Amino acid sequence: MAQSPAAYYIPHGSHWPIFGSVAMFLMMFGAANLMNEGALGGPLLAFGALLIVIMLFGWFGDVIGESLQGLYSAQVDVSFRQGMAWFIFSEIMFFAAFFGALFYARQFSIPWLGGEGNGFETNSFLWDGFSPVWPTNGPGDIGGKFETIPAWGLPLLNTMLLLTSGATITAAHWALKVGKRGALIFWMAATVALGILFLFFQAEEYIHAYRDLNLTMGSGMYGSTFFMLTGFHGMHVTLGAIMLIVILGRCIAGHFSKDEHFAFEAVAWYWHFVDVVWLGLFVFVYIL
Repeated sequence: MAQSPAAYYIPHGSHWPIFGSVAMFLMMFGAANLMNEGALGGPLLAFGALLIVIMLFGWFGDVIGESLQGLYSAQVDVSFRQGMAWFIFSEIMFFAAFFGALFYARQFSIPWLGGEGNGFETNSFLWDGFSPVWPTNGPGDIGGKFETIPAWGLPLLNTMLLLTSGATITAAHWALKVGKRGALIFWMAATVALGILFLFFQAEEYIHAYRDLNLTMGSGMYGSTFFMLTGFHGMHVTLGAIMLIVILGRCIAGHFSKDEHFAFEAVAWYWHFVDVVWLGLFVFVYIL
């Protein structure tokens, strides 16, 4: 923290925002190219993801350096907290849009296509064999027959992993506040391990879906909404895991005190947000 509580630090110009913008564009272009079976899709997506990781560690490093130099005052701390709160709120709205799309498709669009509520047999104007039931896989089973993923296998295991990680990061926060550095490092390492294990099992689930169940992005509305929701959540878990690794390194380096540790709190807030979103996914995507 800065010596003067009234001082407000204004950073100099940074190259990281434009660096991150280019990286995100490459990821978007690569993903679109990959979904259209383009030759450059995979390499561009991977290169963009690598640049994102470089940006995160570089930008985090700059902020950490400014913090250790004592450039941040109490007023800057308040700004950080407000910024993180608004960021998490924007993420809530992001997922709310996808949950809303899923709800609208299941509760309104499909029944309407079946003729419900309008007095017309709409399905008679569609393809042969159309049935207004969920899950649906598009016109004439365009994506082929597929199977859904049972909720009580890997999804339940991943739910337990994330719930446990929420408890471990809370334990780490408690250890930080009471000055138990060994416990802090242990519980943070446990949280990182649980997050990485979650990503491993999600990758296993995706491989199983594509290879054994024929559940793909091309499996109609169900396939696209399933992979959009779980995939974006997986991206957020990946980002959260990177943030946790950074915070673990800072805990080991002794950067935090029991009174000054907003960076830790911000990542904890984000991780709890990831946990809550997954609970919604588990209920509305896997169970219902």
